[in-house]
Amino acid sequence: MRAILVLILLTGGMFVSNIVYEPVQVQAEQMYDAPSVTNEQPLELTVHLKKVYLDGEASEEIVKETIFALEDFWAKYESWQLVDMDEERLLFEKKVDDISPLLKMNGYFGITDDGTLSIFNGKPEESDVIQSFFQIDVKKLESSQQMRLMQGIPVNTKEEYSEVVESMKKYSIKKAK
Repeated sequence: MRAILVLILLTGGMFVSNIVYEPVQVQAEQMYDAPSVTNEQPLELTVHLKKVYLDGEASEEIVKETIFALEDFWAKYESWQLVDMDEERLLFEKKVDDISPLLKMNGYFGITDDGTLSIFNGKPEESDVIQSFFQIDVKKLESSQQMRLMQGIPVNTKEEYSEVVESMKKYSIKKAK
């Protein structure tokens, strides 16, 4: 049943993609065939640029593009993945191999009341959880580690992020199957 649903979604997605893509392709081809002086307008689109960071945060920028040459447009966004489009809008996505600017500015590792390793937007005692990882056996932590987590360990780089997560994995509580 699941396979049938996935097949329907994929087929429908390709069908919609082809229908939606056709007008853009036709307009672009018309631009190339048009003489240098023409009444036709260049293609105007809204482009959404979504960046997804290692910590799960995402940011989105919206830009208006005036497309004179399709090759130039696609070259400009060659490092992005096209995930959705219609006649007026394109959605590109890029996976960023780094932590988000929010985390770099204001992220702190800490533990919640139930002992879950989490990242907070600010110091743990006064802030909201941005991301949760796994529950820690707090009794196994050294007192200095426990104190650091309670006060908050700043996250400034991807390396610090990875280091803290990896060092805490050995204290994670294994869930019973």
